[in-house]
Formats: sequence, structure tokens, C-alpha cells
Amino acid sequence: MDWLFLAGAIVTEVAATLSLRVASTTTGRPYGWYAIVAVGYVAAFSLLSLSLQAGMPLGVAYGIWSAVGVALTAVFSRVFFKESLTGLMILGIILIIGGVLLIELGSGA
Repeated sequence: MDWLFLAGAIVTEVAATLSLRVASTTTGRPYGWYAIVAVGYVAAFSLLSLSLQAGMPLGVAYGIWSAVGVALTAVFSRVFFKESLTGLMILGIILIIGGVLLIELGSGA
């Protein structure tokens, strides 16, 4: 169950971050987008907390949450907002994911 909570935390955090990008560039009334941002971040932290309560080690949970969040946000920013995603950025994402994998393997989780 801890992994399911973590997956939910990642999805809601990425959705909230992408919504923040929309809210910050929307002309007119971005309040609806900011509400999605707030709800998304509260849900993300709540789900992360539930994954910890279910027994996932903090270093593993936070490492995976942040690494996958960074990777997905970069990819979706490219897809939805046509932002840059260079080879060097992709290499950085791969290195982050590799580091998180090493932390997970080292923790024995």
C-alpha cells in the first residue's frame, strides 16, 4: 500500500506543479488554477505522509517522490508548454533517478 500512496503523491504533486505553470501565465482570473495547485500540494503531502505511515523509509519515499516528480514535470513541461528539454537535462534526470535507485538499494527497502 505504501507504493500506491507514493504513486498518488507523485501524480498529485506533478499535476499541482503543472497547474501552477498555467496559473502563473493565465490572463484574467487564474484563481481556479491556484485552487487546483493548493489542493494538489495538500493531497501530495498527505499521500506522502500515508506512504511513510505504511512503512516506507523517509529517504526512499522522498527520493523517489522528488526524482520522479522532477522527471515527469520536465517531460510534461516539454509536451504541454513546449519548454526546453535538452540532452544535458535528460542526462541530469537519468543521474537523479540512478542516485535514487542507489539510495533505495542501500536502504534494503
